[in-house]
Amino acid sequence: MADENAKYQSPLTSRYASAEMAANFSNNTRFGTWRRLWVRLAQAEKQLGISGITDAALAEMSANVDNIDYKVAAEEEKRRRHDVMAHVHAFGIAAPQAAGIIHLGATSCFVTDNADLIIFRDAMDMLINKLVVVIDSLSQFARTHRALPTLGFTHFQPAQLTTVGKRATLWVQELLWDLRNMQRARDDLGFRGVKGTTGTQASFLSLFNGDDAKVEELDRLVAELSGFAGKSYPVCGQTYSRKVDVDFVSALASFGATAHRIATDIRLLANLKEIEEPFERDQIGSSAMAYKRNPMRSERVCSLSRHLMVLIGDVLQTASVQWLERTLDDSANRRIAIPEACLTADIVLATLQNVVEGLVVYPQVIARRIRSELPFMATENFIMAMVQKGGDRQECHEQIRVLSHEAAAVVKQEGGDNDLIERVRKCAYFAPIAGELDSLLDPSTFIGRAPVQVDRFLADFVAPALAPYADIIAQKKPAELSV
Repeated sequence: MADENAKYQSPLTSRYASAEMAANFSNNTRFGTWRRLWVRLAQAEKQLGISGITDAALAEMSANVDNIDYKVAAEEEKRRRHDVMAHVHAFGIAAPQAAGIIHLGATSCFVTDNADLIIFRDAMDMLINKLVVVIDSLSQFARTHRALPTLGFTHFQPAQLTTVGKRATLWVQELLWDLRNMQRARDDLGFRGVKGTTGTQASFLSLFNGDDAKVEELDRLVAELSGFAGKSYPVCGQTYSRKVDVDFVSALASFGATAHRIATDIRLLANLKEIEEPFERDQIGSSAMAYKRNPMRSERVCSLSRHLMVLIGDVLQTASVQWLERTLDDSANRRIAIPEACLTADIVLATLQNVVEGLVVYPQVIARRIRSELPFMATENFIMAMVQKGGDRQECHEQIRVLSHEAAAVVKQEGGDNDLIERVRKCAYFAPIAGELDSLLDPSTFIGRAPVQVDRFLADFVAPALAPYADIIAQKKPAELSV
């Protein structure tokens, strides 16, 4: 038996992807779907009066859908240089009573394109189910920390305060847009159907002796049997338009951008020691530096998200160079790009769920950073309080300016702590508000409407978006990562 470790294996399937997504793009699923399509075609043709298709032949085909002799198919493909005909041959050997009617009237794209659409649809269903779980878990995090003040950052420089929960809603909002995009891409998927070699259905029109109505009914029946009732594309060339692939992968690439952004934020916050991804008891952060707690899961999300984002380039280029009714330079590229997009999105979602559900918040570290920056932010409050006590706004501003620069010099030039508040306390000018300084420095007075914004956002936007997926969320399980 060949040693699987003696040849290259894609890390997407050998290392990271879920068993269900890897199975969805397996040979068994792909070629088993081809055979199911051939069964449905034969069933529909028999129903519409094509002679020579017996019940025994249909039964034999159905019984051997998953009985695939890959050795026979590989030998035939090597000889014929045609994968579809190789599998027609292998299926005919497994179901000899049906050998003469398998693939009747069809072209290769009847099985290749229709099977792809079925597989892509099922893949997107899996991804949507995982995405709603991530949204739900992150929304719970936002609710829990709705009112926990934290220093906001613009340009990654200290800015006004926000809350940990409000920051999380920024992530959730983008994920909601990804859910919209992915659900729309899934719902927009149609079926190539029974269209013939260049999309004219000429072979089927001949098969039914010019009966146009029967050709249309055949197309409708096969689409319905395949789970695409009423969704057969009205026109196509030899293939369904590769513009469909663009819409499909665009939704995944866009999600990749969101995931990268979220994971990057978590990495930055981990550096600040304010928030950390889960770190297991026996986990090793560095082979050399035993103390390190590297955010390796978030780093993986970023790494794979970059791959996910660039795959749209392959799909766009393929769609743009399909000549006339079709060229075959789409085939090899699509075999790689689209499965990899789904597999990568699957891995990113599982990793993101693991990170989100295990996030650790360090309120004391957050509070210490607020204390180091809040004095400067509170100066406007000091000025307003002094004016209310009868002070002159301009004179007060000048007093604050001088004390602030002195405190900044201590921080920047001497490496000391921000002592602005102590300077204000000791300054006789600010004696009228000395007793109010603590209340003027309460972080909760600097977060504006953040807690209310979190509540409104979760109630008015998240809850309605997740309502259709309530059963999926109710059955959610922790994301298990093998590495």
